[in-house]
Amino acid sequence: MRNRTLLGILCLCLGVLVFSIQDALIKAVAGTYPVSEALLIRAMVALPILLWMVHRDVGLAALASPNWRFLATRSSILFVSYCAYYLAIPALPIADAAALFFLAPLLIMTMAGPYLGERVPWQSLAAGAVGLLGVIVMVNPGAGIFEWAALLSLVSAGLYSFSQLMARKIGVTESATTMAFYQNAAYLIGAVVITTVFTATGFQQTGHPSLDFLMRPWIWPSLRDFLMMGACGIIAAAGMVLLGQAYRLTPANKAATFEYTGLLWAPLWGFLFFAEIPGSGTVIGALLIVGAGIFALNVGTRPPQAAPASATAD
Repeated sequence: MRNRTLLGILCLCLGVLVFSIQDALIKAVAGTYPVSEALLIRAMVALPILLWMVHRDVGLAALASPNWRFLATRSSILFVSYCAYYLAIPALPIADAAALFFLAPLLIMTMAGPYLGERVPWQSLAAGAVGLLGVIVMVNPGAGIFEWAALLSLVSAGLYSFSQLMARKIGVTESATTMAFYQNAAYLIGAVVITTVFTATGFQQTGHPSLDFLMRPWIWPSLRDFLMMGACGIIAAAGMVLLGQAYRLTPANKAATFEYTGLLWAPLWGFLFFAEIPGSGTVIGALLIVGAGIFALNVGTRPPQAAPASATAD
């Protein structure tokens, strides 16, 4: 059981890492292309990769699952979640958008009890609170956090939390690759719907970065930009499988703490791609997050102590 939990946590940390790279790529193209174009290219690139992964894992016949309605519902929720997060990125610094989104782990741990019936020890909730404190210390949110687009990150966090609880619930009978395929299909269909709606209505740019990213008409991408958007498809294929596998293998209240490791990567990509220099708050916040994760991992894993001799003699 412990090995299963450790594998799930490893999958989650790797999934968060690869998705963090996608944030930087999306921000790089958000000022030129619409979100639907980025999502469609991403989904088209990921599609054959996921088909191959499903074939190798459980066989393509698994896609005709009797749970297809549940899988489709979860995938639609995730599409709205990620779409909302992507729309927040052009209007907010990546650190602020990520800080708001990483309320999700605390929501997951809190909801795991009522939705899944999991026992959530107070130590896990305390670890989540410390991790959240680390997020606040690390990003030190400024005035930009009051931009209305910040609500998009909060909506994204809430929907993402519920979708991962759904993954834990259905993971007993469905593979991570099957869930990832359905999720990618939702992105593909959703991107087409968004494009059709805004093309038909004729809405144009408004001057707000988030709305422009949503409504901007399609343009033919340069090779460099196409490769960046296409790379998101490869990242998505790997990341969706890793996160789905993580919540299949690990109790949601324990895995959720390790979602905070995404805040270790946001300052790094900010430094490499946007010339942001991490401050002392980043170091302190990172230590709090890592410490909370290690503490949460060890909650409930200690073997029970032997009963006192006087108690066993009765």
